[in-house]
Amino acid sequence: MSKFIVETSAHHVHLSQKDLETLFGEGYELTVKKELSQPGQFAAQEKVTVVGERGEKAMSVLGPVRSESQVEVSLTDARALGLKALVRESGDLEGTNGCVLKGPKGQITLEKGVIAAKRHIHMTPADAENFNVKNGQIVKVRVDTDGRSLIFDDVVIRVKDTYALAMHIDTDESNAAGGPKEGTIVD
Repeated sequence: MSKFIVETSAHHVHLSQKDLETLFGEGYELTVKKELSQPGQFAAQEKVTVVGERGEKAMSVLGPVRSESQVEVSLTDARALGLKALVRESGDLEGTNGCVLKGPKGQITLEKGVIAAKRHIHMTPADAENFNVKNGQIVKVRVDTDGRSLIFDDVVIRVKDTYALAMHIDTDESNAAGGPKEGTIVD
């Protein structure tokens, strides 16, 4: 069976250009701090403060800008901040809850966009053919770690020419599995 890398995606924020300018100033552009594994994606130097009913937390902004702003947190983060995060694929924001975001030049109230990202595997079409899976398919993935091996169910396959092969899980999932480094599709 072919293996693939498993990466832990910590809490972060994606911003639309409009929201970026409200938070950081007119004409503002994100500053690349570190390239991420997915081509064209990066961690920005900029951070925003996410405000919930029970607290607030500074979170990194990921770029490039998107058509809609969204906040991705683990369910533990959501509980600690007093936010309600639904498990959703990135970009599937209808019916989700919002929050307040603060930046150095202003603040915004998101009406929607707080999610706990559904675990997923990024693949190219060639990868999908190799693994015999299709875009949107739900699979199970086994991760082997020292004393914490487990099988993740409900993992969605995401196929696009520009993706790099990698599974993304949040910090809660990573901690439960002892920080897995690689996985294998088992079903």
